[in-house]
Amino acid sequence: MDLISRISQHFADSAQTTFDAIETLAAPLAGAVELMVGTLVGNGKILACGNGGSAADAQHFVAELVGRFEMERQGLAALALTTDSSIMTAVANDYGYKTVFERQVRALGQHGDLLLAISTSGDSPNVVEAVRAAHENELRVVALTGKGGGKIGQMLLDTDVHLCVPSDRTARIQEVHALIVHCLCDGIDCLLLGVEE
Repeated sequence: MDLISRISQHFADSAQTTFDAIETLAAPLAGAVELMVGTLVGNGKILACGNGGSAADAQHFVAELVGRFEMERQGLAALALTTDSSIMTAVANDYGYKTVFERQVRALGQHGDLLLAISTSGDSPNVVEAVRAAHENELRVVALTGKGGGKIGQMLLDTDVHLCVPSDRTARIQEVHALIVHCLCDGIDCLLLGVEE
């Protein structure tokens, strides 16, 4: 095996997937930024969830909002539903892992809040249930998916935003999700701070 060629192919495939995503994701990304800014300006908060690498993306996004991304500003109201091990294990033990995010959305989400739901396949059962709970509690949803969007893509409302990476490969989807997180953070900061460039 030529390891250098294999690594080089990963870079080339990642760049191509990112390039392919520009046309399909730029406009919905702008819509997601506007939806998130509207939520925050309206005294709402953003709840974020996902599993594995998507959990890391949810936490990364929330850290950039509560802390800062690239510009100085006050902290913004966001909460990762992936970080409280006592809640996660209690709910999983008592009700099943499928409900670990749904229970938190029902307990913490209020009308005017927004759920950032991340699932590379769009089929993660606990993220699907979180989206269902968000709709029942009148939260808007921004979904980050791939592989055609899966069940989550099918259940989104016209008032939600779907950011579906045009790839079937998990690694490529996660790489673009990381870029999407940065685009969301930058867009939020630019709109809130009135950046013109």
